[in-house]
Amino acid sequence: MCLSWESQNNLTHSTSIKKEKALLVVANSGNILPHFVEYQVEELRKLARTAGADISDVCTQNLKSINSATYIGKGKIEEIKQMIYEKEFDIILFNHDLSPVQQRNLERSFKIRTIDRTELILDIFSQHAQTKDGQIQVELAQLRYLRPRLTGRGIELSRLGGGIGTRGPGETKLEVDRRKIDNRISRLRKDWLKIRKSRRLQRKSRQRQNIDTTVLIGYTNAGKSTLLNRLTTAKVLARDQLFSTVDTTTRRLVLPDGATLLVSDTVGFISDLPAPLLAAFRATLEVVEEATLLLHVVDASSPIMEEQIHAVNEILASLECSQKPVLTIFNKLDQIEDDLELKDMERCLEPSVRCSALHDIDLIEVKDKIAMLLKQTKETIQNAPVEEDIFFQRFD
Repeated sequence: MCLSWESQNNLTHSTSIKKEKALLVVANSGNILPHFVEYQVEELRKLARTAGADISDVCTQNLKSINSATYIGKGKIEEIKQMIYEKEFDIILFNHDLSPVQQRNLERSFKIRTIDRTELILDIFSQHAQTKDGQIQVELAQLRYLRPRLTGRGIELSRLGGGIGTRGPGETKLEVDRRKIDNRISRLRKDWLKIRKSRRLQRKSRQRQNIDTTVLIGYTNAGKSTLLNRLTTAKVLARDQLFSTVDTTTRRLVLPDGATLLVSDTVGFISDLPAPLLAAFRATLEVVEEATLLLHVVDASSPIMEEQIHAVNEILASLECSQKPVLTIFNKLDQIEDDLELKDMERCLEPSVRCSALHDIDLIEVKDKIAMLLKQTKETIQNAPVEEDIFFQRFD
């Protein structure tokens, strides 16, 4: 796992990542259903494994109120300190996001690296981003997350640039570091604007050719990449792990009626997506805006299928893309034993189709459904791009 700024800012990660021994702290406030807490713990385990850590122990606490200084209570902190002493953990992972003050105070108490859910996912993004486009988005999200957390963490920012002449009279190291981050963000924004300009030209070309576009969206690990590979000639990395896809991939699909459209795979969504992570979804936002039809891939075998669907819909709403026509594709049909819940969801989410991305006969039905919905879709999609300054202002 990348646990220093040096590794966070390094956009080319080694394929061999040292496994670290992690303690997961599950601190819940409010009335959370037990089955959801259980799944949340399992989801964090998968995220940790993807990032390069193994969760060997779980420490839980039900909070009446969140401690503004440390998130959890003093008694639980002492308990965790004892666990660290006895079992020699390398890292502490929280299932919720921590404020800069909370994270700093906890690290001072535990004397080892303490990270929250957002930092963990950003680390995974940085490992999996392969294209320049994806790397820029992830680094921007990391910088925006890191900036308010500089104080007290001893983070070296030499890779951000600088050298002779970077320090003004009386300027502290912290001020220099912050200025370096601001300068880096400014440069990355300029690079991103160049990419967006190129995308606008590609989009106009497709509009002139009247090419329809669809986008695969869905909760992480729902099977979007596998479905794209099976529907088209794409060779997108498809693994049974969270956020195996970060970069957007677009391929051509010929439907049974002879119509041709472009299908794009996107990074998976996740519940309670905070602003720094939403910023890393910038590429997804643009392809969703452009799409004629959204293909919402759902893991029909998930025990919290309904919660995952709700999480995806919430993110679409926050991206102001919830009014797009949607085909719900209930995937992983081969892993379902009882389809009672699935039948209920099908009645609520029309139009929909069942499939297993591994079965050819199911893919024929998926293609037929896409073709039918494209014919029914008469509305004109407005492709006005979101201005860059407005986007960044939204997540400041």
